[in-house]
Amino acid sequence: MGENNNLAPKPDQRSLIASRVLVAPRELVWAAWTTPEHLARWWGPIGFSTTTRAFDFRPGGVWRFVMHGPDGRDYQNRITFEEIVQPERIRYRHGDDVELVRFCTTVTFEDLGGSRTRLTLHALFPTAADRDRAVRDFGADKGAAETLGRLADYLAQLSA
Repeated sequence: MGENNNLAPKPDQRSLIASRVLVAPRELVWAAWTTPEHLARWWGPIGFSTTTRAFDFRPGGVWRFVMHGPDGRDYQNRITFEEIVQPERIRYRHGDDVELVRFCTTVTFEDLGGSRTRLTLHALFPTAADRDRAVRDFGADKGAAETLGRLADYLAQLSA
């Protein structure tokens, strides 16, 4: 990963943390995270596309989307927003009783000045075994880094 990326498990082994410094003002990074039209352009690992079915951006609101894999497989997803503090933080719960991968994520948007923003994803899984399975079976660590890379590329296009 480049110098602007950081990806590491937290000592409790239930967490997966990904961070990247983005060359964009915090307001633009926030907009890219909170608008379905923006999300469709960058959300997901390399080779994936995303179709939003429903997007209700408020505490208690739900984002239903399908990630289309490069192998043609579709992955149904459900995110429930738990906390929204504009433009600093979004906390959401991924999954429901039927999804294989469940975790809670806090996304922080740190204004570094000079049109730079540090974005940090902190995913907390129910158990260390759940985190390890998400990394092993779904490439959650690589996927997080690739998703943030796609976001960086998209923001560069918007700024050009």
